Amino acid sequence: MAEQSDEELVENSSKGDLAAFKALVIRHEGKVAGVVRSMLGATPEAEDVGQEVFIRFYESLKKFRGESGLGTYLIRIAINLSLNEIKRRKRRFSIFAKEEDGMQKGASDDRRDMNEMITYEFGQLEPEFRAVATLRLVEGYSTEETATILGIPLGTVLSRLARAQKKLRKGLEKHLN
Repeated sequence: MAEQSDEELVENSSKGDLAAFKALVIRHEGKVAGVVRSMLGATPEAEDVGQEVFIRFYESLKKFRGESGLGTYLIRIAINLSLNEIKRRKRRFSIFAKEEDGMQKGASDDRRDMNEMITYEFGQLEPEFRAVATLRLVEGYSTEETATILGIPLGTVLSRLARAQKKLRKGLEKHLN
């Protein structure tokens, strides 16, 4: 199965070939997991969302037209489900609870402290900025790919990225001063 293209595996999967679908999951699960973890952190909800991406894809196999690459399509599902989870979190928790959970106090390792600060500040970004920053800064997608994945204009990607970077810089400076 490893030698088959995504297109062939999708076609076989849509015909009920579970081995082909499993090959697709194995091929793309790392990238999907990375995006979801960047959006939600390393949480049980992130694992659930990662699994839900492939469930949603399986349910929509017959509708997949291949207009974009499979990886792009899966990342779009991952971003949308992550944004939905962020909205659910906001309804469940007050901002004060998020602040307490976001940073662990008293960590002795400077590198760990910096990673925690970055993770915390990423978590403070509004979802639309976090999605762009995750795709561009963490996952390394081009601006054009980010626009395609999110279904937004290129200029919107650029402005959201600039605003996200400014907010991240300001938040990190606050921690470092």
